Amino acid sequence: MQIAVNTVVTMTYTLTNPQGVVLDQADTDHPFVYLHGANNIIPGLENALVGKQATDSPVVNVTAEDAYGERDERLTQQIPREMFGDVPTEQLVVGAQFQAQTNGGIEVITITAVDDATITIDANHPLAGVALTFDVTILDVRAATDEEMAHGHVHSHGGCGHNH
Repeated sequence: MQIAVNTVVTMTYTLTNPQGVVLDQADTDHPFVYLHGANNIIPGLENALVGKQATDSPVVNVTAEDAYGERDERLTQQIPREMFGDVPTEQLVVGAQFQAQTNGGIEVITITAVDDATITIDANHPLAGVALTFDVTILDVRAATDEEMAHGHVHSHGGCGHNH
């Protein structure tokens, strides 16, 4: 069976950045499983996998635009330190991440600079502006169940646990 909309894909992958640093992996012990066509993976990878089948091993290069988007400097801002209230000083360090409710839903925010008066935060995805390479091996492709299609994601044995 070929990968198409409403198929469930099981695959392994190694994700690297342009410098060759491994950013993420899924191996045969812990494969990645997703519902194709339900926007569950980045567009550049999903589009490249259409028509592939079990045992195919494509290497997919995805531009930043088709991955997590280009960086948007409007998503970086300086916040007065007092806005962080009771947060211990040792947690307010460069690289620390936290979740915040935004107009776009819950997003991960990263602290990029700290001084006595302000904390600079960045709401860009950590991989925004980065081209990605996925070294993929397709393990299995199957038709999605009606329930999986209705819910928009893959179900393991016993369903997803959601009451829809």
